[in-house]
Amino acid sequence: MGGCWFPVYLMASITLGVICISSAVHSISKNSAQEVVPPISHELSINASQALQRAGFRVMASLLRHSPSFFNPPQNSTIFAIKDSAIKNSSLSLWFLKNLLLYHTSTSKASFHDLLNKTPGTCITTLYRQNNLALTKVDRSQKSVEINHVFISNPDIFLGDQLAIHGVLAPFSPFHLRRPSDFIPSPTCPFNSSTFNESKNHVEWNRLVRLLGSKGYASFSIALNSVLDGIKKDSASLSLDSATIFAPPDFTLLGYPSTSLDRAVRLHILPRRFTYQQLTSLPVRTLLNTMLPDDDLEIDGVLGFMSGMLINGVQVVAPDMFTSQKFVVHGISRAFNMPLLPA
Repeated sequence: MGGCWFPVYLMASITLGVICISSAVHSISKNSAQEVVPPISHELSINASQALQRAGFRVMASLLRHSPSFFNPPQNSTIFAIKDSAIKNSSLSLWFLKNLLLYHTSTSKASFHDLLNKTPGTCITTLYRQNNLALTKVDRSQKSVEINHVFISNPDIFLGDQLAIHGVLAPFSPFHLRRPSDFIPSPTCPFNSSTFNESKNHVEWNRLVRLLGSKGYASFSIALNSVLDGIKKDSASLSLDSATIFAPPDFTLLGYPSTSLDRAVRLHILPRRFTYQQLTSLPVRTLLNTMLPDDDLEIDGVLGFMSGMLINGVQVVAPDMFTSQKFVVHGISRAFNMPLLPA
């Protein structure tokens, strides 16, 4: 077993050694709230590290125990510890690893019981540049919680007055182990609110309908308007304050049944604002959470022989067609194919 984990411990040891002698590390604090909120005590860090060690999360245990200058979470925070098997790779860079840890640490302390009592879609603010995670699934009967579609496998590994730790099966944002680059959070959280805060609905849906109707997207405008009451209701309940709309031409010519029209429209709406530049900066195969639960869009990338990127095999032909602080509309070449309903 020692040989199996040697690359991991070697990576951690080298990383910790570099941090201890590098003054550049101290300048990273802009990415976290550690300058504002005092860090947890050394004793608490040791106790949390021992709990992680007993649960089999050895990499995170080592980081907490030996390197407060590298990763010392603030008081009243929650750490989502990644299984060793998901990150055991010696090529992870110092900057990547630190940002990954920041993205897996919430600025609010939450026990597993607290998470079970939250509503799916609730956002959790992290230490990584205040980026958010999302509670994508909560099943109280099964005592099951997923964050960014990742299952919490080891709830309440550690519960203290100022820190909670839960184990998760995989990172909340996908990355390439062999070629890790700049860390890019997964865009699953639809709004900019924390776990315990609410925000108002600011998406200008009526204005969107008018803009689409005036710019040659009348069929999609009509379809959106016909299901707008339900979308507004869900937007309010989810505290949605921004959106991305992929507008196809000739939407109603596809002949959707009335029962499927609402689902078809929602598949073309992301509950978060993404400009074209932001979309093109995301890695290929990144999943984009839509307003259709459990059905995501996938980034196919930008093809050299075509102008515009592909999403679910459909070309973005009119990027940033309409923009505001709360929404952005991209014109696409055709409507996305509807996913099959479960039998």
